[in-house]
Amino acid sequence: MMNKKGLNGQWRRLDNTAKIFPVIANENMSQVFRISVTLKEQVKPEVLQQALEDILPHIRNFRVRLRKGLFWYYFEENKKIPQVQRETTYPCRYIDPHGNRKFLFRVTYYEKRINLEVFHALTDGLGAVNMLKDLTGRYLQLIHGEDDGFWRIEDEEIPREQEFSVVDSYLENYREVPRRRYSSHPAYRLEGNYLPLGTGQVLHGYVNTNELKKVCHGYGVSITKYLAAVLVWSIWQEYLDGKPWSEPVVLNLPINLRAFFASETMANFFAVTMIGHLFRNPDISFETLLGKISRQMDRKIDKKRLEESISYNVSREKKWYLRVIPLVLKSLALNLVFWMKDRAYTMTLSNIGVIKVEPDQEKEIERFHLMIGVSRRQPVKCAVCAYDQEVVITFTSVFSDSHLQRTFFDKLKEDGVRVQLEGNGPSSAKKRDMYPRVRKVLILQKGGEAKASRMVKQVGHTGGEAAREIKNYLAGERNWKDELLRRLHV
Repeated sequence: MMNKKGLNGQWRRLDNTAKIFPVIANENMSQVFRISVTLKEQVKPEVLQQALEDILPHIRNFRVRLRKGLFWYYFEENKKIPQVQRETTYPCRYIDPHGNRKFLFRVTYYEKRINLEVFHALTDGLGAVNMLKDLTGRYLQLIHGEDDGFWRIEDEEIPREQEFSVVDSYLENYREVPRRRYSSHPAYRLEGNYLPLGTGQVLHGYVNTNELKKVCHGYGVSITKYLAAVLVWSIWQEYLDGKPWSEPVVLNLPINLRAFFASETMANFFAVTMIGHLFRNPDISFETLLGKISRQMDRKIDKKRLEESISYNVSREKKWYLRVIPLVLKSLALNLVFWMKDRAYTMTLSNIGVIKVEPDQEKEIERFHLMIGVSRRQPVKCAVCAYDQEVVITFTSVFSDSHLQRTFFDKLKEDGVRVQLEGNGPSSAKKRDMYPRVRKVLILQKGGEAKASRMVKQVGHTGGEAAREIKNYLAGERNWKDELLRRLHV
């Protein structure tokens, strides 16, 4: 990191991908995702707090706050101490960069589960997984009365090879290669009856890894290819009634670039590729669609194409005449770019693969979950992770129904994969105290917006939370300068 003249502490630039997130994020589009771990014993909050305080000095990427400069947002070192809290509301809510002690992540717990929610400008899925694994490892050490000198020594004394990398791997791997223009042709958009603002539906599907692999092996494809094809097929069946359509069904598929470019950065380092199909033939079989999806992924997910993607994104950042444009004008341009890219896909499917932990921790961890924040602009998303002998497929949605999710999981069952469902929605899925009990809310159709918003506030802002906010203000946790920044956003 670099010292910036005129500022206390240390600062660094946002990575190439992260630059857009502070511009587009708000209460209605949080750009927050969650990785969580479920233990086999109840979480002890005081131990979790100590574990977080022990590891944070050594994880530079998370020890920051977001600042607004003349030309770009940037990260500055945050010397405050984040507070672990019990989960009381819906997952993946917006993280206000002027609240939350100015951290861009939150750690919460509920029953046996530890949640790490992260603003996407900070890192991607793999970076969050590494953070959660370290937090969980330290927590389990403290629970068992074990000690590890690494977590107690001062940051300055850590050998450099033990520090977590925060380099911008986009710039490191930028090469001058022919740049490919990416299509912004509109894709089919999902529509439905919305839940009230600030609420969301979560549905987890638990499947056996070996059963899923057996089915994929029978089709001759990978798990990600199979799930992508099932999702495209389900959207076609559920929303388009299996008929020809003028707009393609397109998935936004994040790709981990570390596997292609040998990077260990904790910052963002992923690319997205569009995978989909334009349904012209109503008689197309699932097997035929799967073959088309598989060949698309083979063609698009290779190092050459990914280098083109890096070149396309970084080249604009390197142009001096674009760099000197004030942030207020860049924000307008970035919002336009995001809108054009956003309309080019139907929904997101993200698979971070298998999560592995230290052998001595395996017996104490039941499973992991990954979920992605949704909004009315991006109403449904699907996230996949695996641990031990289980794959967890999680749908997050702002729609009142779960018809698409049911069609998706029914297709898995039809192919011979058993599925156990669990969630917080109005479906018959088993809840098993998965999330805090939340008030039943009205479905938004036409009108009723004000009443629904009041209900959300009652769920998300309890008297206890309001009292804590007042206490923090009186205690000086948020001073008048912070309030000015918060309200005027200067």
